[in-house]
Amino acid sequence: MTHKHIMPFGLLVKIWLALMVLTGVTVGVASFDFGFLNVLVAMSVASLKALLVVLFFMHLKYENRVLGAFVILVFVILAIFIGFTFFDVAWRPEAGA
Repeated sequence: MTHKHIMPFGLLVKIWLALMVLTGVTVGVASFDFGFLNVLVAMSVASLKALLVVLFFMHLKYENRVLGAFVILVFVILAIFIGFTFFDVAWRPEAGA
């Protein structure tokens, strides 16, 4: 089952530019201290970049909805496992205490 999805060159350029802007945002926000929100801000920008890559460059936007649901399920499970690691950080004693 092979099928092609011809994407307009202009759309690919727009997605690439969006990825470059988001990379600039990543570098820019790294110089600010958001306190306990540092990880949330960094992961939000990274997730948005990953979403653009998966949808357009990996053509998930044009695939069957069932495949999309499975990909979302994988990312939800990944987020849960990453979230479990924060339990360790939340109850870790302060350094030098």
